[in-house]
Amino acid sequence: MSSMFGKPRASGERPPQSPLPECNVAILGCRGAGKSALTVKFLTKRFISEYDPNLEDTYSSEELVDQQPVLLKVMDTADQDGPRNCERYLCWASAFLVVYSIDDRKSFEGCQRYLEVLAVHARGRQRRSPVLLLGNKLDMEQYRQVPSAEGMSLASRFGCLFHEVSACQDFARVQHVFHEAVREVRRQAEWNLPVRPLFISEERPCPPVATPVALPTHHSLATCTFNTLSTVNYKEIPSVAQAKLVTVKSSRAQSKRKAPTLTLLKGFKIF
Repeated sequence: MSSMFGKPRASGERPPQSPLPECNVAILGCRGAGKSALTVKFLTKRFISEYDPNLEDTYSSEELVDQQPVLLKVMDTADQDGPRNCERYLCWASAFLVVYSIDDRKSFEGCQRYLEVLAVHARGRQRRSPVLLLGNKLDMEQYRQVPSAEGMSLASRFGCLFHEVSACQDFARVQHVFHEAVREVRRQAEWNLPVRPLFISEERPCPPVATPVALPTHHSLATCTFNTLSTVNYKEIPSVAQAKLVTVKSSRAQSKRKAPTLTLLKGFKIF
């Protein structure tokens, strides 16, 4: 079972034959960049100060992005030595968040390797997975080692979006980043829709005009051509969950706006 956050779905709220569209987001970056802190901040509105850096989990949350529901699955990756053996998330994710810490230049240099791997992976593919570069720990501004201009330059070089956030302080900006990933996936899906073929049907006479109008003889309106567009069905990206899953319980007594309580996240200390 996947970890599920958010308001439980009521019985009969949505027919079984109409599941929510899914969006898979993988969070990449060096150890200590704050990937797990960002994940838990988005899912629970809480900040964690301690976690197991070797723990890799996948979480699910029903979100409403631009008034459209989506099942957002987030993989909090735990690469030990950079982007090695990364096929597990390259083939699974439909969007990537590459994270570095603004107070750690090594994490910034490390995220460049992730961007290079993603660029190679995107070559020759019909559909390009959106990539967002995130400078985390904005609350550590006094210890900044990576200027915003460098982050923006790196993002421009690889053609991805750039944001700076604080998993410690600002939930709204963290939520905006995850929702922006969903928007980018939707835009890519629209741009990559197959072109509907255009063909010409046989010529048929025009329908009679209610009030006949006298026209010069050199204007011939005896026949006209009708164009018919065929329809093409678009199938959503299949989801393949390969990461380790963790069971998380939520309290029904909590309000709609209040985040659920994590009970089984090993190594997490919640404040």
